[in-house]
Amino acid sequence: MLAFFQDSREHDDMKSLLHSTDLKFLSRREILRDFGATAALAAFPSLRAATTDKDSLPMQFYKSLTEEQHARIVLPVDHAKRKFISNWWYICPEQRLHTFYTKDQQDLVKQIFESLHAPEYREKMNWQVEKDLMGQIKNTPSVGFFGSPKDKDFEFIYTGHHVTRRCNAHTDQCLGFGGAPIFYGNFAKAFRETKDHEGNPFWYQGLLFNEFHSTLDGKQREKVLAGREPREENPASVILKRKTDLPGISGADLSKDQQARLLDTMRRMLACFRPDDVAATIKIIEDKKMVERLFISCYGGAFDIGNDKVWDTWQIEGPEMVWYFRGMPHIHGYFHLAA
Repeated sequence: MLAFFQDSREHDDMKSLLHSTDLKFLSRREILRDFGATAALAAFPSLRAATTDKDSLPMQFYKSLTEEQHARIVLPVDHAKRKFISNWWYICPEQRLHTFYTKDQQDLVKQIFESLHAPEYREKMNWQVEKDLMGQIKNTPSVGFFGSPKDKDFEFIYTGHHVTRRCNAHTDQCLGFGGAPIFYGNFAKAFRETKDHEGNPFWYQGLLFNEFHSTLDGKQREKVLAGREPREENPASVILKRKTDLPGISGADLSKDQQARLLDTMRRMLACFRPDDVAATIKIIEDKKMVERLFISCYGGAFDIGNDKVWDTWQIEGPEMVWYFRGMPHIHGYFHLAA
């Protein structure tokens, strides 16, 4: 149907086929879905006001839930799983997107997921979720809520294989990740990726880390290369924040220029996420003057694929933050910043 709007004549033809008085027989979402949002808004200007919802996308999804759905996927605001993270898990294992929700609700969840990423990365993020289904519908993601609209920290969560995303459900912008951990990952072409991680949508972060690493002098590079293995990758310890026994080089041992470079590197590495969330996250790091309390480390041996000193595995961590990027055998990324 989108081809129907290729020129103004066809545009007028469509308007004659669907007179504005007939729109009451179609829901706004049906029109936008079937004709495409841009085309439908061009053909029917009266839809513009109707498409301006005061509720955030997560709130729209929450209000669409039936009583049964609400009972199954809305968890207490302080539920233990709110702080849980793993590379492959489901917040509500028995309630999956493909079986428990209407088509309109599935469309809304997709809109929410896409909205959590920068526009230029949305196609890659959708591809990652599809790829990591591994061709099996049983691996379809699961979503849920923590709390209710009366809670200030009302949260929407999206989980599955290589994906955990979170957001405050009250708004579509500006609040970062809410102090709870997120996860991202992928193996693009093979479970054991090569040193170049071909096709992996998150390897750009590894390249940016190595770009920062190149600004360190010889003694700093000796410090940043940890003489031990990185943190264990299990839910109990992978995002455990530590005040002591922090490997690598301290941000306090970097020059002011290098500290600024580290902060900018972290901003650029977060670029796949919603710009407002990136800005809010970096603001927390700046306002709390965290850079000097962070430790940066990278890992050799088996964790350096190809033994080429292009570091595939690294950590940026401190008493208030853990960022663990493991590139072997493929990319897993954990990010946890205390709100």
